[in-house]
Amino acid sequence: MPDAAVGRPQSTVGDAATVEEVVGRLREIGAALPPADGVAVFNRLYLDVTQAVRDRLGPGYFADPPAMAELDVVFAGRYLRAVAADAAGREPPACWRPLFALRAHPGVHPLQFALAGMSAHIQHDLPLAVVDTCHRRGCGPGDVEEDYHRINGVLADVEAAVREQLMPGPDLLERAEPLTHLLGTWSVEAAREAAWSAVAALWELRHVPVAARAFAAALDCSVGLLGRALLLPLGPGAAQVGPGAAPAGRLPEARNRPAGGSAGPPAGGPAADGQAPPEGEATPGGRPRAGAGAGTGGQAQLECSGLPSA
Repeated sequence: MPDAAVGRPQSTVGDAATVEEVVGRLREIGAALPPADGVAVFNRLYLDVTQAVRDRLGPGYFADPPAMAELDVVFAGRYLRAVAADAAGREPPACWRPLFALRAHPGVHPLQFALAGMSAHIQHDLPLAVVDTCHRRGCGPGDVEEDYHRINGVLADVEAAVREQLMPGPDLLERAEPLTHLLGTWSVEAAREAAWSAVAALWELRHVPVAARAFAAALDCSVGLLGRALLLPLGPGAAQVGPGAAPAGRLPEARNRPAGGSAGPPAGGPAADGQAPPEGEATPGGRPRAGAGAGTGGQAQLECSGLPSA
């Protein structure tokens, strides 16, 4: 049985039970959003990646196609739940909040939206999804590692195409220079290597739920801060303040809504998405929240500095 720190498997994940259903959900999301919306930009990229992986699920590419298909569905479920949470007026996980908060900012370039979404999904969602999938299949990370690294080539090709399509042209060189500098600090390969290190850590901590929850919460926060940096407004509208926009270097104030990516607590408890619940509150089962001090032996409080509180 998987522990609550990394989520408990569901019969369906994020309204999608197969890779083809994931493709359908991504198309629905894209059709409902304006093309320039930051989430729509990432969604188009993610749809391309998902279709590329789907097309390689036949014999000959992956060593274990069924395992990769299941990982794809579990992985996609975390993004789909973040979208559903935002649509329902709830906070998505901290790693996704910068993208959803700045999705309409006129000073953020589409390439920034694409890479910020990739950062959230790869560096936070992917390690949790790998561990979830291993629990579901009764295997260990080593059993999927070879195929995990095979996907790197698919992602590298898609990322290169996206960068080429979205980079500003010669008429925007003044803007392209800081954009190139900012985006040169992030790559799919490095992100996936970091994600695999997180997989190893979560797997080692699977028998210590408190430590696993703390690690997952810290990962969520740190990836959220990276997303904020990737979305630093650089264009002409960088200083604009108004509906749907935020001042450069700041996110909108936290909205008064509960955190979470589903309509209710997932099986396994409120920490099932790898987030530490708010300090000082009790869980539905009466246990103190991580960081509340009671029963934690002085566990350090985890906060997302500069981001709306979880």
